[in-house]
Amino acid sequence: MTVQDIRAFNRFYTNVIGALDYSRHLYAPFTLTESRVLYELAHSPRTDAADLRTELSLDAGYLSRILNRFEQDGLVERAPSERDPRRRQVTLTERGRETAELLAERADESVGALLATVADADRPRLAEALHTVRTILSASDKRRPRPEDVVLREPGPGDLGWIVQRNAALYAAEYDFNADYEGLVARIVADFAEDHDPHLERVWIAELDGRAVGCVMCVRDDAPGTARLRLLLVDPDARGLRIGDQLVAAVVEFARGVGYRDLVLWTNDILGAARRIYQRHGFVLVAEKPHRSFGQDLVGQDWRLDLHGTGE
Repeated sequence: MTVQDIRAFNRFYTNVIGALDYSRHLYAPFTLTESRVLYELAHSPRTDAADLRTELSLDAGYLSRILNRFEQDGLVERAPSERDPRRRQVTLTERGRETAELLAERADESVGALLATVADADRPRLAEALHTVRTILSASDKRRPRPEDVVLREPGPGDLGWIVQRNAALYAAEYDFNADYEGLVARIVADFAEDHDPHLERVWIAELDGRAVGCVMCVRDDAPGTARLRLLLVDPDARGLRIGDQLVAAVVEFARGVGYRDLVLWTNDILGAARRIYQRHGFVLVAEKPHRSFGQDLVGQDWRLDLHGTGE
C-alpha cells in the first residue's frame, strides 16, 4: 500500500459520489461542506459553532461564512451558548430542518441508485470492505467518544429486532428479568411495526460509530391527546454520553411538535438512572404500585409531562 494507492482511490470515490459537483449531484444549492454542516446541525440540536469547527475540522473563518449565509437564508439561528456564554449556539430553524431532511432524502436516493448497480451477491463483500476501511483507518483515533458523536436516526431493517433482543439481554443481565419481559417488548415492537401512524408515532435509534447503542419509542396512548414514551434503553458501553437525555429530548420535542398535550410513561423504581433523566426533562411521578412481574418483586411508577407547561 502506497500514498498513491490511497490518492487513486480518493479520486475514484469522489467521482463516484459526485463530491466535486455536489450541488448539481443533489439538485441543491449547497456544497458538500455546507451539506455536512446542515447534517451535523440536524443531528445535534444543541451544537456550538466551536463544536462544529472541531467536528468537521473547518477553518473558523470558512465556517463563519457558511453560517452567515445560512442565517441570511433563514436556515439557522445563533444565540449565546447555554453551556458557555462566550460561545455561539447554532440551531436549525424549521426551514433549516426541512432543508436538511430534503438533502438527506436526496442523498439516500443517490446512494440507493449507486447500490442498485451492485449485484446482490457482491453486496456482503462491499459492506465488509467498507467496514474494514473504517475500522483500520479509525484505529489510530484513540479519543473517547463524545455526546456529539451520537446520531439519532429512524430504524432501518433489523433495528426493531435489535430493540427486542437488546432489551431482553440487558434486563436479564442487569436485573435478572425472565423471558416474560422479552415477550412484553416483542409485543410492543410488533404492534408498532404492524400498525402505527408515522405522523404521530416514532422510533429513534441512537447510533455511535456505525452501531446501535440506544433506542426509544413514542406511541399514542389510549387517553386522547396523550403520547406514551416506551422502551428507553442505552447500552452499558455507551453510557455517560447523555444518550438517554438525547433520546428523551427527541421524544418530548416530537410529541410537543405534533400536538400532544401530555406525555406519559411507566417504569420501575429500580431504574434509577432512567428516572433521573425523566425528572430532568420535567416528568412528574403521579402514581406507584408494587407488582410481581418478569420474575421479580417491583414497584411500578407512572410519570407524566405536561407538554404545554414549563417542560424541561
